[in-house]
Amino acid sequence: MIRYSIAIVDDEQTIRDGLDMVLSDTYNLALYKDAEGFVAALADKVPDLVLMDIGLPGMSGIEALGIVKAQHPGLPVIMITAFEDIQMVIQSMKLGAFDFILKPINPDLLELTIQKAVSSIALVKEVQLLQEKFLRENEPCFIGESKNIADIMDFINMVSSSPDTPIMILGETGTGKELIAKAIHARSPVFQGPFVAVNCSAFPEDLLESELFGYEAGAFSGARHQGKKGFIEEAHKGTLFLDEVADLSPAGQAKLLRFLENGEFYKVGGTRTYKVSTRVVSATNKNLDDLVAAGRFRNDLYFRLCVVTANIPSLNERPDDILPLAKYFLLQFNEKFGKSLTGFTKNARQRLVSHTFTGNVRELKNIVERAVLVAKNDLVDTPELGLIPDTADRQTPVHLLQRALENSPELSEHAVSIPDKGVVLGKILSDMEHSYMSKALAQTGGNESQAARLLHMNHHTFRYRWKKLKKKN
Repeated sequence: MIRYSIAIVDDEQTIRDGLDMVLSDTYNLALYKDAEGFVAALADKVPDLVLMDIGLPGMSGIEALGIVKAQHPGLPVIMITAFEDIQMVIQSMKLGAFDFILKPINPDLLELTIQKAVSSIALVKEVQLLQEKFLRENEPCFIGESKNIADIMDFINMVSSSPDTPIMILGETGTGKELIAKAIHARSPVFQGPFVAVNCSAFPEDLLESELFGYEAGAFSGARHQGKKGFIEEAHKGTLFLDEVADLSPAGQAKLLRFLENGEFYKVGGTRTYKVSTRVVSATNKNLDDLVAAGRFRNDLYFRLCVVTANIPSLNERPDDILPLAKYFLLQFNEKFGKSLTGFTKNARQRLVSHTFTGNVRELKNIVERAVLVAKNDLVDTPELGLIPDTADRQTPVHLLQRALENSPELSEHAVSIPDKGVVLGKILSDMEHSYMSKALAQTGGNESQAARLLHMNHHTFRYRWKKLKKKN
């Protein structure tokens, strides 16, 4: 059962104490003796319901009501008055008060009025709790200390408000593209609708179209006699997530384009038009620009799917997030395996940070799961990580700088001489990264794909970093 929160604003101590006694068993209460304190508290926490006296000292209840409704128009406010002043009641109702009650307060009438107010917000509250539950269960995968994580969360918050704008998520395997799609859905106006995820690379080409769009009865040999709904139809009034969308066949691409343009589609073997309303979020780890240039992905579909585009950086591009994520996964697997590990040894932490994560967050999670399972002490040590020493060079600025220092005694001696005023290490690393990427682009005639290969970087990561660096410089 949902436990609602109520703010009680009254200058009379006896009224506040009386309401506290009557309501505290059923509701979470916050008591205020004046309107100024209540209005200030709204910046930190908004209650589900407000009980407020009209005749408050200082800022009146009517003034406070106007402020509350301007900031939170959906918040029900029940006004309390000692006088049946019709003009005052009319003014408060015009400002948006839900109802009013007279002093002395009748507990039965009060409860009835509160129940009416609660009923008006019950659906909104239920959706809010469901969203909070989802975010608690899923957003830990976005935890971290890097600016990249903050950028991702800003992006999610920005695009979620639209119920139907197509979104394309680009990034390497294991960066959490589906989790980002789910987070967008959880914050969107269609949150109560279904979230339907489709891996376009998991179906053979001849089956993908019928799975995506469905088929009519008798459409082909072996088809169900009553036909079948496709994933698009299942996602009606919700979100359709198309993972590895670059693997769609030419016929599938043409049908998807028609659907994106007017919300209509035909089932396989049918002539009847179906109309569905859903948001389409797509993802791929491939370079769509190259596929479009090669004629393997429709240019018009590319522009329809990429109305809003997000480039998700790899875990190697945000090393500050490795240890916070590892600690979160450790706590998660502690619970799963009934263990009580407290963290990682210094050597284990250094090994994790220096590791090249080809599988990104997914790989880190698997590493920690194994380590927690086999660990015998309170701290996970290096051998329990099961990591084979990297043979490939790390191409991040930190490792490029480290290698330069090792190979150049003169540079090393100069670099470790830090002036009294200090140095901005982040700018040094950023400048070095900018220099390498600029040279790679110059060497390849401005071709980003080839430049990324020269630096042993994923194309999406290269494009993301280059965009960021150009803004800084």
